This record gives sequence, structure tokens and C-alpha cells, in this order.
Amino acid sequence: MIILAIETSCDETAIAVLKANKKKFEILSNIVASQIKIHAPWGGVVPNLAKREHIKNLPIVLKKSLAQAKINPKKIDLMAVTVGPGLEPSLWTGINFAKELAKKWHKPLIGINHLEGHIFSVFLKEKSFKFPAMALLVSGGHTELVLIKDWLKYKVIGQTRDDAAGEAFDKVAKMLGLPYPGGPEVAKMAERFKFQDSSFKISLPRPMINSKDYDFSFSGLKTAVLYLLKDLRAGKFGSRIISLDVRDKGNQFPSPLIAQICAEFQQAVIDVLISKTIRAAKEYKVKTVILGGGVAANKELRKQLGNKTNLLLPEIKFTTDNAAMIAVAAYFRALKEKVKNSKKLEANGNLTL
Repeated sequence: MIILAIETSCDETAIAVLKANKKKFEILSNIVASQIKIHAPWGGVVPNLAKREHIKNLPIVLKKSLAQAKINPKKIDLMAVTVGPGLEPSLWTGINFAKELAKKWHKPLIGINHLEGHIFSVFLKEKSFKFPAMALLVSGGHTELVLIKDWLKYKVIGQTRDDAAGEAFDKVAKMLGLPYPGGPEVAKMAERFKFQDSSFKISLPRPMINSKDYDFSFSGLKTAVLYLLKDLRAGKFGSRIISLDVRDKGNQFPSPLIAQICAEFQQAVIDVLISKTIRAAKEYKVKTVILGGGVAANKELRKQLGNKTNLLLPEIKFTTDNAAMIAVAAYFRALKEKVKNSKKLEANGNLTL
């Protein structure tokens, strides 16, 4: 089966062509057009700008994807498109483009849940997983623990009550004057702290780490960083940070101090994610843990969770939004379900598993 998939849930315009056979996959093409430079001045994704860029990029990305795959549209067996969750203006551009192509090429079209794509992204590297499984989905818009009972059978047992983990990374990065997107920048700075020698110790809270449920909350952690920075600016820690108290240009905090804050913040997030995941895995007696979503690219999270669980990981290049994972999810959906009339596909920004 040859599948062409389209992903436009946020600010990445992505189209992939995948060859699937007996749960084995060959990526014929996987093209992603990034909008980071466009949204960076705003410190986050601007929906109308994202929509405009998707409309411009989709025909270009399609042409590149078909050329890289060296395939004629006649050879395509199935088309897939992300229908949610995400930014609805962005989702609609992909859906409308997919509908027009499906009509022009006379192809069946299936709608795919973006989160399901992140779960199945591991199949682009791994061969299979055993049930029951537990998926930790961590991105800029979502932080969820999902129990996978069998193929396409999900139960969300925990989710964020406010900020997603990735969103908290971005907001803390902005507070510290780091570039957008903030998650990778915080991780880079945290890695630098390993080589610092500081007598000044920073301690941040681990929100809800001991709660009896499996929900998450990162808003309080973000606020704790905000108050820490206010106290540092007010000089409340005095001589304890005198060795670091040399301001960079722009009145920013010195790099060693920023690196320490990043390291503590990152570890606080990781501690909460791992604690909840391990406890849930034990309670539900799962055989496999899956890590997916943009924050799954975080090296420390991958390493620390991998040391404590039977962990399946997507390749780092497939942790961010891409169409290859949507194609894999479409393959499994097509095996189990009849492809519905593409005219009825609609965007749902709050779609759940």
C-alpha cells in the first residue's frame, strides 16, 4: 500500500509518501517546510500567519514530495490528512487541499488524529510493541498519559490541567531571553550547566508529583521561575551569587546562571513526567512505554525514562510534526476501518483520542 499523507496541524507544512506492507514501512519521501523564522519575532505561532504560509507551501511541498518519492499519483492507494487536534485555521488548509487532491486523483482519503500519529511514529524505527502499552505524549500543546489496550483502543488516564510541558519550556525560555522555539534552547543551556561549578543552588517545585491521579500541571512551575527571576533582579540572594553577578548586554542574567535555571527547570519537568509514567505503567501492568511528541526530542528525558522503563522511542527527526507518522497511523486505521466519505472530514482543534 502506498500512502500520501498531509500534516498542517500547527506551523509545519508536511507531506510524506510511505510504502507500507505487513506493518513494515519504507519512507519514499518526507518533506517538511518550517515556519520558525516567521513566528520567531512573535515568540509563538500566529494562527493567521500559519494559515497563509500553509496555503503558499502546500503545492510546493507536494511537488517536492512526489519528486523525491519518484512516484506518479496513479500509484497512490490512499491519502491521509490530519484533522485535529491543532490550530483550526492550519488544519483546514490541509484538509481542503487534501480533499481537492483526492477528488482530482480519485483517491480514498482518511482523517487522522495528530496524537495517534505521534504514537505510531515509533513504527518508523521499531517493528512492533506489546499490549497493553502506555504512551507519554509531550508537546507544546499536549501532555497526556494514554493507555493503549489494543490496536486503536485508547484510554487517556492523565493530562495537563493548564500548560503543556512544551509550552512551559517555551515560556520559561522567553523569560530568560532565549530564542524561539524555546524547548531546544533550554535543553542546550541545561547541558552547559553540567560543566559549571556554582555554590549557589536553585530549587524549583515538582508540581503534582505526589498527587494520586495521573494529571499534570506546569503553570505553577513556570510561575516559580518568574518569581525566582524577580528575586534575582531585586538582589535578594546577595553575595551568594556574587561570582555570577556580571550582567550581559541587554541587562540579561549571566550565562552560567541561566544555564543553572534551565537545568533545574528541565529536571523538574522530567521528574514529574517520569514519576507519573512509571507509577501508571506499574498500576496498569503495561509491557511497553512509548514516548512521543516534540518534547520527546529532549535527550535527558529520553535517557532518564529509558533507564527506568521498556521504552520505545521515535527517531528524533520524527518527534516534531511530520507527515510520515500520519501515514503510518493511516495504514493502521485503513486495516481496521472502512475509509469514510472525504467530503465529511472537518477540522477539530480539540480532538481527543
